[in-house]
Amino acid sequence: MAETSRNGGVEQAHILLGLLDSVERDGAQSQRRLASELGIALGLVNAYLNRCIKKGLVKVSQAPARRYAYYLTPQGFAEKSRLTVDYLSSSFSFFRRARSDCSELMAEIVARGSSGVVLAGVSDLAEIAMICALESKIEIVAVVDPKATSTTFMGVSVVPSFEPLVAPIEAIIVTDLAAPRQTFENATELFGAERVWAPALLGLRVRATTGKES
Repeated sequence: MAETSRNGGVEQAHILLGLLDSVERDGAQSQRRLASELGIALGLVNAYLNRCIKKGLVKVSQAPARRYAYYLTPQGFAEKSRLTVDYLSSSFSFFRRARSDCSELMAEIVARGSSGVVLAGVSDLAEIAMICALESKIEIVAVVDPKATSTTFMGVSVVPSFEPLVAPIEAIIVTDLAAPRQTFENATELFGAERVWAPALLGLRVRATTGKES
């Protein structure tokens, strides 16, 4: 019974993640199309959408031709990021995906002429990023994590905020798996979008001033 319940919870989380992802990509598509894309019944899509609206994850507005348009709220973006991380972390694909994403980021950072990187968040993702940085001959200057219980991580200093860092911060990579959206937005506000990077698996992008992501 416990195993059945656990599997049911995983399936619900997977459906919710798929729904939030679909709404983010095209909130104007019909519920019927959402059901087809997700491979679930139309009634189930309606139930999940209503649940998301009540939880404040999704908002709905009137669209032409008596249709409705759905879009993610800030809470919706945060929940989508959390579910993405949970899904990948529990699968064997996490290390492979994270390594590929981090390698691509390091190559882009090197191409921009940066050689020093700050990681935002102590996690398994940060460990993978460090391995990729070593391979790319990039120095990890420090790891910033206000909740860290240790002052070092894999031989690199861990500090509670960006303020103690002396050298100019050229690039920040978000490696926080607990609250990636919040960390990403805080770093972007401090240093600008051009200096903040995030592995693609986190599903993070700079949000436009309208409240939606660009």
